[in-house]
Amino acid sequence: MARKFTPKVLTANDLRLGDVVYMTASGDWTRCHAEAELLEDEADAELRLLKAHGQSGIVVGAYLADAKAGPDGPEPVHFREAFRSRGPSNYDLGKQADSKRGTAHV
Repeated sequence: MARKFTPKVLTANDLRLGDVVYMTASGDWTRCHAEAELLEDEADAELRLLKAHGQSGIVVGAYLADAKAGPDGPEPVHFREAFRSRGPSNYDLGKQADSKRGTAHV
């Protein structure tokens, strides 16, 4: 028996910068997990994934990651995705450095 579909976000890595990015409801890419579109329909999620695979000049490694609805937008379910959403583990680079400067959203 097939497993029940659980909500997902579409994530990938920005080809130019290497940053973790998420697809928004408008089809754009954002570095902020909370701005991602929460995909609750399996067919729609698969279509979005196909769209991402067609953007090989923009992103690489696209996949669907489990997520849940939160008060400010989608939230990661698994540790790996929570870790990826925070950016490089070096506090002086990437999203963590940006959050210190108040520029976490791209």
